[in-house]
Amino acid sequence: MKNKNSVTIIRVVVMLLLVLVVIPLLPILISGRWNWWEAWVMLAVFVLSFILSRALAVRKSPDILKERANYNQHENTQPWDKWLSPLVAFGSVFILLVAGLDALYHWSAGFPLAVEIAGLVLIAGGYILGSYAFIENAYFSGTVRIQDERGHRVVSSGPYGWMRHPGYLGSLVASLGMPLLLDSIWAFIPVVIFGAFFIIRTRLEDNFLQENLPGYREYAQKVRYRLLPGIW
Repeated sequence: MKNKNSVTIIRVVVMLLLVLVVIPLLPILISGRWNWWEAWVMLAVFVLSFILSRALAVRKSPDILKERANYNQHENTQPWDKWLSPLVAFGSVFILLVAGLDALYHWSAGFPLAVEIAGLVLIAGGYILGSYAFIENAYFSGTVRIQDERGHRVVSSGPYGWMRHPGYLGSLVASLGMPLLLDSIWAFIPVVIFGAFFIIRTRLEDNFLQENLPGYREYAQKVRYRLLPGIW
């Protein structure tokens, strides 16, 4: 048990370093542009939303970080999600990677300041929505499974009263803002791929929950839209 806890702690530390330091810094590290203020602003917004959302979520659901620390380690994770969840989780990595390469090789001409600000608004808005969903949903796991040991039930409060997967929408909105803020038209290519994976996962997860989580089918009849209110 002690060894298992030590491995978990090491995994969490490594993941935090990746998520809070290495990945957000990718555009700067790749391009070598340490004065790239847009990239620093994006990093600050992300780190702030990450820390605040986790701090608030723990107050409401003390064991939620433990659940997420065991990412992809649960036996009852759906087989299709064992390969799909990493693609979704690290989709932003490819966006930042392309943006960094774009800045290094000057592929894009860049956007006006007003467009960059619009990108920042999308990023901030996406992070706010995603954080709200994370705080509201005590079962916001990194993988698709029924959390029987945690008394898994349907969550219909907060943003879950508007759509069934608000966290996914928040990530998609934020990803749309990244190429705009970072002046990279080419970064929209991984955004489209990232979005496709999100849509696939949303459909698979929603079907799974309707079949396996008591009360979810009734919830789906009440809250009609999976991801995009008024559309889908």
